[in-house]
Amino acid sequence: MIKVEVRLFATLRRYCPEADAKNGLVLEMAEGTSLNDLLSKLKVPIQEARILFVNNRKQTIDYVLQYGDKVGIFPQVAGGWQADT
Repeated sequence: MIKVEVRLFATLRRYCPEADAKNGLVLEMAEGTSLNDLLSKLKVPIQEARILFVNNRKQTIDYVLQYGDKVGIFPQVAGGWQADT
């Protein structure tokens, strides 16, 4: 078994309301667990989890979690400012 720290951001927090906003949620997972498996466990739809970071590095859905990994899961980011042309 491995332990990982998970933080859900913005609209994704609704899938894990018991998670501490500051410290996240510590989960114990089986060795060989991927980010895809983690999303399934948390019941976060893959189409909503658009940006995945592990230890501050962007990762793909098939990344295999390691003991002590810190995972950040973000929804699609949109908006911003556009200059007049």
